[in-house]
Amino acid sequence: MQSRKTMLAISVLALSAGGVTAQDLTIVSWGGAYSDSQQKAYNEPYMAANPDVRIINDESASEAVAKLRAMSEAGNVTWDLVDVEAADAVRLCDEGLVEPIDFDNMLAAAPDGTPASEDFGEMIVTECFIPEIVFSTTIGYRTDQLPDGVAPPAGACDLFDLETYPGRRALNKHPIVNMEWALLCDGVAYEDVYDMLETPEGQDRAFAKLDTIKDHTLWWSSGAEAIQLLADGEVFMGSAYNGRLFSAMFEQNQPIAIAWDHQVYELDGWVVPAGLPDDRKAAVMDYLYFATDSQRLADQAKYIPYAPARASSIALVGKHSELDVEMAPQMPTNPANGAHRYLNNFVWWADHRDDLDAKFQSWLAN
Repeated sequence: MQSRKTMLAISVLALSAGGVTAQDLTIVSWGGAYSDSQQKAYNEPYMAANPDVRIINDESASEAVAKLRAMSEAGNVTWDLVDVEAADAVRLCDEGLVEPIDFDNMLAAAPDGTPASEDFGEMIVTECFIPEIVFSTTIGYRTDQLPDGVAPPAGACDLFDLETYPGRRALNKHPIVNMEWALLCDGVAYEDVYDMLETPEGQDRAFAKLDTIKDHTLWWSSGAEAIQLLADGEVFMGSAYNGRLFSAMFEQNQPIAIAWDHQVYELDGWVVPAGLPDDRKAAVMDYLYFATDSQRLADQAKYIPYAPARASSIALVGKHSELDVEMAPQMPTNPANGAHRYLNNFVWWADHRDDLDAKFQSWLAN
């Protein structure tokens, strides 16, 4: 079997023969701080080790599904690698627009030899998706509004305890996470939540639980808005993305803390477009072997508070590159961060999102 380096050399020669710049590798991501973290943790070290390769960054990930469909229909796939959220990866895989991945043969094992498939574990939500980072929807609260003598909230179920924790709440203006929290905090076991949400009775039960705080809740539509409500002191507690909360706490020095329990994990990661010529696919897989190993995923956490998706990477996470903050305790996957943690059921929501979106918006309006 040819080594990865041999395959890359073959791909570079073939690309040159085809009239494309030998080192061009077009990688699509989201831009901003997230793409910067990938550039520093993955791209720059890879290009230093492979001087014939130049990575071209494209920030069109928000349009990935539509653009990959269009490229496939036109028979002209110009992207080499795409970063998407897990829900989009499920759709793209179902439509045959991205390639299945043989984790144990295509990706690096953990430092102790654990196969990649075991190291990523439950984060592998579809065979076409290589998980990269884990972020979560969790609860932030104002430390300066905590009632005297009251223990800090532990997590999402304290949203529903208006007696112990009076004040306004902030929640996302969509059903995902809210519906799960409503049932979980009403005593439903996690393994029963999605079966129950498929029934009118289960949906009614979730809405009834949310009714108990509806009059005390402000609804947000973006991650920035969620943090602004907390930063302005308009709410005592509310849902937010852990990365946004980290920024408010450590970069803006806001009197905000995180209540992690019942956080819901979200995933971002890589998909390889279907139909790439063998030479380009070989170049992509060489990059992925490097960029998804345990050390590289840990390195990304130096720049952004998202957890590496590999279990073996957690022990390798160090301090933030600029702030004097140990990053491991800030990772949503840190075992100390809540007794109850759940992975978003992306496949279930892909099947039921439209129906529950309509019902949720109707409930909000009444």
